[in-house]
Amino acid sequence: MLTSRLAAVPRLLAVPALAVLLAGCGIRATEVPTNFGPAPSRVQCSLSEPDVSTQAALGLPVQVFLLCGSALVTVDRTVRVPDGAADSERRMLVAQGLLDQLATPPSAAEKEAGYSTDVRDGITVGGPRPGDPEDTLRLSTAPAGLTSYALAQIVCTFSDSAAAEGDGSVVLAGPGAEPPRRYECTDEVRARPGSTEPPSKDVAGE
Repeated sequence: MLTSRLAAVPRLLAVPALAVLLAGCGIRATEVPTNFGPAPSRVQCSLSEPDVSTQAALGLPVQVFLLCGSALVTVDRTVRVPDGAADSERRMLVAQGLLDQLATPPSAAEKEAGYSTDVRDGITVGGPRPGDPEDTLRLSTAPAGLTSYALAQIVCTFSDSAAAEGDGSVVLAGPGAEPPRRYECTDEVRARPGSTEPPSKDVAGE
């Protein structure tokens, strides 16, 4: 019995010694097995290259800005514009098509990649009123009534399309009597649409 007890002493002493050795190696000893599960998925904000030829057959290829990782990211879409449409009509059709695409929920693949939209369905767009600049787009919801995310999506999408002059800005107004304002899509807006609203200015003096 004494011999067996003495033989057990080295084994008991080896346990704290092993813990000290593991701690010295930067490994925390534990008596409870741990299972952290699979690594969390990452928001990739990237999609496979679209089939441009297929898109062209479906309509006019365009790009819209969706939200991903709290920033604005472009995705490819198409809008239908009848052949032979006058320039003013074509511009309104493109603008409405872009709004409709912004309001369309992202596809399953886009959701998987982390894309979303803050633009709500049902917003319509019309042309200028008398006294407005000719490139004015009047929304059925006033720009001030949109969330900062939705306003950034619309401004950046319009300013980079055939619906605007292509200079990185777009003239917007609402359905009321408020005067139109020129909104810009800047790098800061694209990077932080939730906290940085598109800068704007009155167009009366232009």
